[in-house]
Amino acid sequence: MTTSASARSGAVAAPPGSSAARTPQQLRAVYAILAIACAALIFDGYDIVVYGTIVSGWLENPSLIGETTITAAQAGTVGSYALIGVMIGALAAGAIGDHIGRRRMVLASIAWFSIGMALTATSPNLAFFSVMRLLTGLGLGSLLAVLGALVAEFAPTDRKNQFNAIVYSGIPAGGVVASLVALVVLAPFGWRTLFMIGALPLVTLLPLAFYFIPESPKWLETRGRRDEAEKIAALTGVALEPMGTPAPEVGAVPEKVGFAGLFGSRLAIPTLLLGMMSFSGLLLTYGLNTWLPKIMQGYDKGEQYSLFFLLLLNAGAVIGGLAAAWAADRFFGPQKTIVFTFFLAALTLFGMTFRFPDLILFAFIFIAGTGTLGTQVLIYGKVSNFYATKVRAAGVAWCAGFGRLGGIFGPVIGGAIVGAFVSQADPTAAGRIAFWVFAGVAMLGAVLCALVPQKHSEAEREVAVARQALAADQPVGSEA
Repeated sequence: MTTSASARSGAVAAPPGSSAARTPQQLRAVYAILAIACAALIFDGYDIVVYGTIVSGWLENPSLIGETTITAAQAGTVGSYALIGVMIGALAAGAIGDHIGRRRMVLASIAWFSIGMALTATSPNLAFFSVMRLLTGLGLGSLLAVLGALVAEFAPTDRKNQFNAIVYSGIPAGGVVASLVALVVLAPFGWRTLFMIGALPLVTLLPLAFYFIPESPKWLETRGRRDEAEKIAALTGVALEPMGTPAPEVGAVPEKVGFAGLFGSRLAIPTLLLGMMSFSGLLLTYGLNTWLPKIMQGYDKGEQYSLFFLLLLNAGAVIGGLAAAWAADRFFGPQKTIVFTFFLAALTLFGMTFRFPDLILFAFIFIAGTGTLGTQVLIYGKVSNFYATKVRAAGVAWCAGFGRLGGIFGPVIGGAIVGAFVSQADPTAAGRIAFWVFAGVAMLGAVLCALVPQKHSEAEREVAVARQALAADQPVGSEA
């Protein structure tokens, strides 16, 4: 048996799979995976948001898409097709992702949505455009779901929440990119160019992903492909279960794969709670991104504030989400951090109903961004690390897919409130009701998170058996 240098010297060895336990070469390999995953979700966020940058132009000039008239209701319906596709794609990825592996799903998803964006750019009319938005959404949703599982299985054990936050912050960052690109490209080159830009991953990210993203060694291990898993683990520093790990006790129920395991007797209630958490987070995210500018106009804030409010909201999601993820890894864990950020969102959204000075309102909007989309980033991280390998892709897919219903209902609820109260004598009535409702949803999210068990026993076992490798003086996932 080979003895490690740390064991011979008597030094305390770093936990297997942690940052300190990996060599610089292994960390570089993982950072490459992280960078490609983040870039993929930047394009994901770009593709979802880019429709909002062109819809006003279509309403004024329907001939741009080959129509004589387009109503606001039609435009709104078309905008929902991509989100419906995302929901279906995420759930479909969960159904097959734990069976066929992470790498294949990532490559297929990037190719699918890139080709979809290119075909969307050729749309001769609104009907063709609508179909292509739905089909493109399938690839976007699939990618959204599988990347959570991929990152969770390659990330250092001491930085899982940070890695997930970095990757999923690509979504709001992509929305900002879409807005800025539209300002530069839309007027001189037209809307079709925006969608062709969204197809660039086909010739940029896809080759990089093919070269730099290996299959997850943890997934290979669950499929009985130990030799392949060890080779990739040696390159990336992923900690595998040591050879000779005790078999399950006699009479134990075998772990099922995918959705079959996700909704088994032990996981059904936590799975429902996590799905409702994601529903709450995405309802807040899409509700505020859609109606915040209109609501603030009722508080005597001119149209020039609209972009600034949205930029503050999304900046809070990116910056605050990363800070919260760091705190989750270093101090509090994801459970307490999510409860706290949801509570912050509720507090600041309620505070928006008062006529505070602009600087305070700006701070509230920034913090609300941390507690809405920033919290959703943390939810993806918690879900990725809550489930065991055999059901991880299904768990993230359920979170992304069911939660997308909240993304669909958020704008609808906000629109119903604004429509019902916009004619009131008090111009702030619609805003007050909307902020109260959104604050209530945030509090519901905090309660749901508090009720979720801290760990699924199988996921906890996966970590425990990897750590036993050091106690047994058996190197794991690295060369002796």
